[in-house]
Amino acid sequence: MARFAAVGAGRMGRGVAIAFAYAGHRIALVDLKPRTAEAWQRLRDDAQAEIRSSLQALAVLGAIDEAQVDAIAQRVEPVPAEAAAHALGDTELVFEGVPETMAAKQDAFDKLNAWCGDDAILTSTTSSILVTQLAERVRKPERFLNMHWLNPAYVIPVVELSTHAGTSAATLARTREIMQSIGKLPVVCGPAPGYIVPRLQALVMNEAARMVQEGVASAEQIDLATRYGMGLRFAALGVVEFIDFGGCDILHHASREMAGSIDAKRYTAPAIVERMMQEGRLGLKTGSGFYDYTGRDVAAYRRDVLARTLGMLRHAGLWRPPADATQP
Repeated sequence: MARFAAVGAGRMGRGVAIAFAYAGHRIALVDLKPRTAEAWQRLRDDAQAEIRSSLQALAVLGAIDEAQVDAIAQRVEPVPAEAAAHALGDTELVFEGVPETMAAKQDAFDKLNAWCGDDAILTSTTSSILVTQLAERVRKPERFLNMHWLNPAYVIPVVELSTHAGTSAATLARTREIMQSIGKLPVVCGPAPGYIVPRLQALVMNEAARMVQEGVASAEQIDLATRYGMGLRFAALGVVEFIDFGGCDILHHASREMAGSIDAKRYTAPAIVERMMQEGRLGLKTGSGFYDYTGRDVAAYRRDVLARTLGMLRHAGLWRPPADATQP
C-alpha cells in the first residue's frame, strides 16, 4: 500500500500526486464520493489523462525524458470510494483536498478519523479555512496541520505549513522532513488567513488592477514592470530581506508619501516599522533590522545578492555585456 495519499481526485489532489510520483513514490489518489462504475471510470480516466498531460508538458520542455512519463504516471494509484478505507489504513501522510466547504471537510475528516492510523499525519490543502477550525474536527489533532500548495503543485517548490497551538513538534518536524525529501521547500506560519504568499500577492494583484482601472498604466506596462523590475528583485531577495537591504527608513519615507498622496489606509506603515525607525534599526546599514548582521561579512553578502540578481537577469535574457568602445 502507498505511504502517501491525496484525498480528493480534483486538480489539487492530482498536482500533489504528481509531486510525489515525480520523486519516486507511489501515492494513492483517493476519491471519497460514492459513484457508479461508469462515473468512477470517467473520473479515473480524466485524472490519469490530466496527470499524463502535465508530465508530457514537462517532457516537451525538456524537464524530463519522454520515456519517464509512463513510469511516473503509473506511480499514482486512483482509488474509488469503496476501497478508500483499505487504501488509507497504513498511510503515513495524507493530504485532504476536497471542495472548500466546511460540510465537505467535515465529511472527509470523519472518514479519515475512522480509517487512518493514529500515527498518520493528516493535512488539509485548504486555501480558505483556518487550521484552528479544522483541528477541532480531527481525532488526535496534534498530528494535524494545513498545507497550502502553490500551483502548479508539482512545479512550485514552496509549500506553506500552517500549524495550530496543538500541532506537535514531532508532527511538524516529520512533515518538513518528508516534504524536503521530495524537493519541496516548506515554510511555516501560524493560523492566519491567507498564509504568506496569498496574503502578499493579493495586495499586489489588487493594486495592479487598481492602476489599470485608474489609467495609471496599461496592463502590458504593469506586467513588464513587475516581471523585470519587481519580480527580478524579489526573486533575488526575500521581501523582508529586501527591506533590510535597502533600509527600513526607505520604506518608512515611501509609505508616508504614498499614504498622503494615494491612500492612508493602504499605505501607512505598520507599527513595527515606526518602532524600528525610533530604535535606529534600519537594516544592513546599521547592523540590525529584521535580521541581525553582527559578525557578518557585509561585503560578501552584497556580492552574493548581486550574483543572485545577475543570475535572474541572465535567465531572463536581459544581461548585456559592456560596450567595446565609447559611443559618440
